[in-house]
Amino acid sequence: MTLNSTSMGFDSCKVEKEKEAVEEDMEARVQGVSSHGGVVDGGARKFLQPLHHQQQPPPPLPPPSPSVQQQAEIGTVPQLLAGGIAGAFSKTCTAPLARLTILMQVQGMHADAAALSNTSIWREGLRIVNEEGFRAFWKGNLVTIAHRLPYSSVNFYAYERYRSLLKSIPGLENHRRSASADILVHFVGGGLAGMTAASVAYPLDLVRTRLAAQRSTIYYQGIWHALRTICRDESFFGLYKGLGATLLGVGPSIAISFSVYETLRSYWHSQRPDDSPIMVSLACGSLSGIASSTATFPLDLVRRRKQLEGVAGQARVYKTGLFGTFGHILRKEGPRGLYRGILPEYYKVVPGVGIVFMTYETLKRLLSNGPLNG
Repeated sequence: MTLNSTSMGFDSCKVEKEKEAVEEDMEARVQGVSSHGGVVDGGARKFLQPLHHQQQPPPPLPPPSPSVQQQAEIGTVPQLLAGGIAGAFSKTCTAPLARLTILMQVQGMHADAAALSNTSIWREGLRIVNEEGFRAFWKGNLVTIAHRLPYSSVNFYAYERYRSLLKSIPGLENHRRSASADILVHFVGGGLAGMTAASVAYPLDLVRTRLAAQRSTIYYQGIWHALRTICRDESFFGLYKGLGATLLGVGPSIAISFSVYETLRSYWHSQRPDDSPIMVSLACGSLSGIASSTATFPLDLVRRRKQLEGVAGQARVYKTGLFGTFGHILRKEGPRGLYRGILPEYYKVVPGVGIVFMTYETLKRLLSNGPLNG
């Protein structure tokens, strides 16, 4: 009887460790969906991972099974490659909804509020098919994919540097084992890394918006043509129109995603502890993405409109700064104008999370034994 009890305890402990490993790995994936096209992806992913270890230090456990050990042995290069491909594939699958979001966000720039009362997702989708063809749903998607590589690389590198710098601060150096200090380091480091990566890769984000916003009249022929034309017509600083709204949205987006995800996850586990960690992470990740999109969508809308200022020599619509632009939209379109295009943004959150997770897990298994996993 004693031997059987010991064996059962050993097996239970082993299963629990595998479950925690999968759950913690999931936490690093599901936060990869945001309303800013990935602006805060890396920061949110990185500070979620250590939280579980700080809250519940695990007791000594037997060696993990080969599948769990294989997960832990994946190297940095395969991890970045798998994450980049998964993100690009997810963006490609949800590109039609992303373009609808952009088109609806910028509709109020050169049209009266009364003329926008009849707009809808289906009407705009039919217009794209009839006037531009079905392939037009993917306008700007190539530059979105190109944006992923520099953004992810800079985000990863900057996060490591900021984290090391923050840990060397005298006030935090004496509280390395404190859960609150650790959360602060990951939160601030993730936010700073997201802002740095967004600044470096921002010209590609602006080009993506302008390519996606083009309708029947084509002014920019491609990525390089758009970059050269913007620099020629609007100077080099024209590549950074709307950057202020982007940076202002990084912190709130990370904070909301983190808070909602952790709150929902803890409550779910307390009510239904036997549910699959994968299902819990997908559901909580989707809901946190929706909450973050709702809170920061006005900033994203202002960013898109500032990015389109002066396109093809058109007169400027918003001649004031960030807050003046908010006031202009409220006066002309009312509070609903700040949420123009929110529905297609909602629709792409859940499939985006699922596609990223499934693609990442598949590629991780394929690359774990590859030559890059050194």
